Amino acid sequence: MVRQPSVAAQNRPPLTRERIIEAALRIVDGQGLGRLTMRRLGDALEVEAMAIYHHLPRGKEELLDGLVAHVAVHPAQTAPAGRGADWRAALRGWAGDYRARLLEHAGVLPLVVTRRNPAALASTTASLREILRLAGLPERAAADGAHALLGYVIGHAALEVRGEAAGEEAVDWQARFTSGLELVLTGLAAQSPR
Repeated sequence: MVRQPSVAAQNRPPLTRERIIEAALRIVDGQGLGRLTMRRLGDALEVEAMAIYHHLPRGKEELLDGLVAHVAVHPAQTAPAGRGADWRAALRGWAGDYRARLLEHAGVLPLVVTRRNPAALASTTASLREILRLAGLPERAAADGAHALLGYVIGHAALEVRGEAAGEEAVDWQARFTSGLELVLTGLAAQSPR
């Protein structure tokens, strides 16, 4: 006897890597990283868990790398137009958006901090480096500055999530983030030969 797919299966979008990562992200955002299993993911996608391995041959390791890449890769930042443009405003906007993205997906943040996935941050670092290079920083200082800025935003988000989980109510995280960011930007400005 040939088994016919259910009506729900016929109307379901095809299984893709992107759809798998999005479903995994919904599980982590809603239930926490500890609740992410291939079986639970299969249930959320309405497929057998083994179907996921067709798109993620390395299984859960590849899934976790995909989550890091999905959350940690910030869309390319538009560099300010030419030298002398307001690079600080561009970096303030980037930092605020990136912090919000990390906090929105706080369950993935431990993976961003601990997993070795340099490709996930390469394009983000490159866009920051380009903004700093256009601001007049020498290539080495732009590279170091991009790394420092990325480290600051990720580190602050991790401390913020930990602090909120511990119930640190007296902390104004937005003010602390803005103040620290200004210190980083002032240090970067000092690297400019102008």
